[in-house]
Amino acid sequence: MALSRAIRAVRLTGAVALLVVLAHAETTGPLGFAVIADALTRPADEAPVRRMLDAIGRDGNIAFIVYDGNFKGGAEPCRDSIYQARHDLLDASRTPLVVLLGQHDWADCGQAQASAYDPVERLDFVRQLFFSDASSLGQTPLTLSRESDVARFRTFREIVRWQAHGVAFIGLNVPSPNNHYLSAGGRNGEFEDRAVATAFWLEHAAESARRTDMRALVIFLQADPDFSRYERRERFAWLRFSRSNQPRDGFLELKRSLVKAAEAFRGPVIVIHETEASEPNGFRIDQPLRNDKGLIVTNLTRIAVAFKKPQSQWLEVQSDAHWHPPFRLRVRTVPAGYEARAGEASAAASEAPAQPGMPSMPYSSAQPAQSTLPASMPCDDRPESLPAPPTMPLSTSDLPPILTPPQFLPPILPVPASGVQNGRPPLAPNGSGQ
Repeated sequence: MALSRAIRAVRLTGAVALLVVLAHAETTGPLGFAVIADALTRPADEAPVRRMLDAIGRDGNIAFIVYDGNFKGGAEPCRDSIYQARHDLLDASRTPLVVLLGQHDWADCGQAQASAYDPVERLDFVRQLFFSDASSLGQTPLTLSRESDVARFRTFREIVRWQAHGVAFIGLNVPSPNNHYLSAGGRNGEFEDRAVATAFWLEHAAESARRTDMRALVIFLQADPDFSRYERRERFAWLRFSRSNQPRDGFLELKRSLVKAAEAFRGPVIVIHETEASEPNGFRIDQPLRNDKGLIVTNLTRIAVAFKKPQSQWLEVQSDAHWHPPFRLRVRTVPAGYEARAGEASAAASEAPAQPGMPSMPYSSAQPAQSTLPASMPCDDRPESLPAPPTMPLSTSDLPPILTPPQFLPPILPVPASGVQNGRPPLAPNGSGQ
């Protein structure tokens, strides 16, 4: 009897150890995802985009695709039929596909060339069509956490988060050119409500990522937030009567929320968005965000994407906790002769010369210290908890390195002097980590 109990105990211990090893492998294993943007601007773009989605779907290293806004063109009318056609095209993707909203998807619908629809009404229609449940698009969809799960923000189904392999992902609704901020008189209701919802979601997601030891936080949005503009907080600034010819910054609240999120998380934060500026490599990497004191937020890195051929180019991002630096990226192009056929062997996508390092910081680890975590987070009107973002089981097969960073290029996410690595704060002298 005692021997059988001992055997069962050994078996149970072995099973628990195996589960721990598998969970660790899922958290720290390699992860790859694709970013496409601004690819569907007219009906003629649908065929090449369908081929690009097929090519990405045949790449076994890509776990999911993020469509970073503008699945219709600015000159296209905001008709139901166009939205339905684009939904069906993207939903046919073999790879799970997360859709974010952009300028032409709803904010520009009031323009005459878009048939002068009501942008807010079109936004509601898109929410019902594209975000009707907790699943992403694609034949094997992801399960996402939507902000609409919070009763206070029931309408914001397009704002999402999920996590995979120790990385937390956030998708926001931030359209260009100025975040749909309207300068006309009266209450700017849509903008104000969405700004509050965005601030809440970023704050909660950053704190949740910190508490669950996520090693990085990746934030997607369509618009370029114009990081070159930042506000120094001054007392009694409202008493000034001087008028500025510069329009009000519609991204001001977003940038404040990003600063708070970076301070709360304390690990690497990556912001990926589109840009209209021409980029020779297809993307730009820098650290442009400043806090209200004018200091650079050193743990936040921006990747601004500008594809030369959006209908056939996509950004591949690979991440592994064992890599130093842990993120690598390149722009890939679908070959001109590629045909999407069932059973066809995977087409090898050609590589555009890309800069593997990020951000533009020296290899030396000497950097300004990061902001410390606030003692407590604001919690007015905050529910005690939100549903944890769903995880995604992925293959733990080895991934080949994308590019070896040459010595003259900076690393992708340098380790700051404070010792923060992979989203984990350094241990205090008492070993508490707080």
